[in-house]
Parts: sequence; structure tokens; C-alpha cells
Amino acid sequence: MLARSAFTALALCSAAVSTSALAGNTDAWSVTGGIYAYLPTISGTSAFSVPPSTGGSEASVDINKLLDHLNGVFMGSLDVRKGEWGGFTDLLYMDIGGTKSQTRAMTIGPAGLPADATATADYSLKGMVWTLGAYFHAEARPDLNVDLLMGARLLDLDQSLGWTLAGDVASVPVIDRAGHRAAGIKSWDAILGAKGRYVFGEGRKWFIPFYVDVGGGDADLTWQAMAGLGYSFGWGDVLASWRHLDYEFAEGKALQNLAFDGPAFAAVFHW
Repeated sequence: MLARSAFTALALCSAAVSTSALAGNTDAWSVTGGIYAYLPTISGTSAFSVPPSTGGSEASVDINKLLDHLNGVFMGSLDVRKGEWGGFTDLLYMDIGGTKSQTRAMTIGPAGLPADATATADYSLKGMVWTLGAYFHAEARPDLNVDLLMGARLLDLDQSLGWTLAGDVASVPVIDRAGHRAAGIKSWDAILGAKGRYVFGEGRKWFIPFYVDVGGGDADLTWQAMAGLGYSFGWGDVLASWRHLDYEFAEGKALQNLAFDGPAFAAVFHW
């Protein structure tokens, strides 16, 4: 199931590599950071189990039909290198919510909503995605830089869903005609991957940045990929890219899947 919501985020880019590393200065410290405008769509399916104290049926929500605006987001990362080794960290914090009236974006119990029933639903998603890793400089040529990386990613989210049913709801138990559910998920996952850039053109000013990782642990599968096109100036780079972050979970989890997918635009600085 898909959910789509555009938002803008400020971010520091760990995918771009430093000018000094590309030039072969492997003994100097180098730090890479940037400011991003990130506008992804969000997709996912979420299930809320029965709270034992109140009873009622399990609720599930089609996030794409409810998640239509952003309350707040912060996205930042830092990349530090010395010699052939380096490290990076990336943090995405989100506070996202949506409210819809007369929607059929959710189900109550295994049979779903009756054909003539609709719901007013209020959904929120708050939390963070934190990636921490180290890398080894595997390939350094005048036109190509590649780092092999390993690390871990934490997904820590809290969700809530409130609803009121209307229409022909005689077949729905009274306890299910209005309600509220909350659920959280915390997933630690190991990752392996690669990142770098390929430079080309007159003066080697143009470049293609790339990043990819894949892993698992508490999640059945998580993966992330980014590629784009950039241009180098004396002070740093500007670039446009496409970034995708994906999670798949086992049956019974509060989130069954979650993905961010969309374009990003950045000014990247090197120190």
C-alpha cells in the first residue's frame, strides 16, 4: 500500500565525499556537510493491536490516504575522514500527521468497515531514523571514489490513530464505533553498503554521487539508495539527487512496511 506526502527537510549530506580525498590527500582530516531540501513521498501500512484494558478490535490504516502534511522534520548527517578510514552519522527526525473525514483508509476488525460506513480518522507518526557507520576507502582514482561501509540503523517510531465511525454502523460493535489506538516500534538493524562519486567533464567539475546500503535485524529487510548529479565550485558543491529508504517487517509488527522516496537538492560544503 502506498502513502504519499511531500515535505521539505534540512539535512547534512554524508553521501558526498570531500575534495581532499578525491585529490589523494589521504593524511589530512576532511569533513563533509551540506544543507538539503528533501521532498519524498511516504508509503506504509500500519496495524494497531487491541489495547488489553479497553477491548475492541484491531485497527489498521492505509497511511497514504491519511498522511497529507508534515508538522516537523529534521535531517542531519556528518562525514569525517582521515587517511583511508572514515565515519558518518545520519539522523532523520519526523513529526507527521493527517486527518481525513469520510475516509475508508482504515479497517476495524478482520471484516473491515461496512459498505455504507465511513470514518473520521486522525493519524500521527513521530520518531527518528538514525544511521551510524564506518567506512574504508576502497577505490581512489582521479575520476572515481568508492568507500565500503558497515554500521547500524535505528528506527524508533510512535504512532497513534483516533477515529469516529458514521453511516450504517449497526453491524459494528459499539466499542468499535469510536476509539483510539497507539503503538510503537523500535528496530535495530545492521547494514553493509558503499558510497562515493564519479567525476567527469571539463575540469572534472561535474560528478555523480551515489550511496547504497542493505541490512536487517529486527526488521526483515531495510535498504537505502541515493544517486544524483552535481557540480563543484571552489567552496563546495551543489547537487540534485533521488533518495529512497525502505523497511519491511514481519507480520504482527506495528508497522508492516515503511518507505521514503523522493528528490533532494543540496549545497554541500567541504572542510
